[in-house]
Amino acid sequence: MNVKIAPSLMCMDLLNVSEQMKVLNRANYLHVDIIDWHYVRNLCLSPSFMEQLKTITDVPMDAHLMVDNTDIDLVDLCIGSGAGVVTLPPDVVQKRAFRLIDRIKSAGVKAGAYINPAMPLDIVFPYIHLLDMITFMTVDPGFAGQRFVEESLSKMALAKQLKLEKGYTYEIQVDGSCNKNTYKKLYDSGAEIFVVGSSGLFNNAPRLEDAWEIMERDIERQTNI
Repeated sequence: MNVKIAPSLMCMDLLNVSEQMKVLNRANYLHVDIIDWHYVRNLCLSPSFMEQLKTITDVPMDAHLMVDNTDIDLVDLCIGSGAGVVTLPPDVVQKRAFRLIDRIKSAGVKAGAYINPAMPLDIVFPYIHLLDMITFMTVDPGFAGQRFVEESLSKMALAKQLKLEKGYTYEIQVDGSCNKNTYKKLYDSGAEIFVVGSSGLFNNAPRLEDAWEIMERDIERQTNI
């Protein structure tokens, strides 16, 4: 495929994790939303979930921190729990962004940041050259199944342009409403990694094996046009 795949584990069947991981281990990344009820009004997965998951997967886990208390203790907890990527909220970490990024990268883990739909890309300009991944939210953060926000596409395209012009090495990931209706416009705007949730993967078919094959066909059709 022309893109990498990162299943959103908040959408998986948490009563059937071991069985579903037999399929999800095909992924390039595993997207783990860590939400604290403060940054957004939801509760989700945790570092302890990643710690258990790492016993049955070698796929890099992306700890997507939608939390107000993003500090070194939490970053260290995620790293110790097996995160391969730690994705920071730029609006929360402005006063300590360099310290956190240095901490992440010194542990041999990728450092990421995410851009919410109403957030300008230039919020990460001071340290964009240090990032290994930028995740563009195409829905407001915190809940699956929200409407697709078209305004995120131009920011993604700008990140792709900057990457080409400046030689930056970050991967461009998109999170939110990645499905057969949006794959083409996301790919054309520069997306390199699709975070697939309920509409793109888990609701495609009753059997996850079949759902994965449907997702692959949809992506291949849309990105090979």
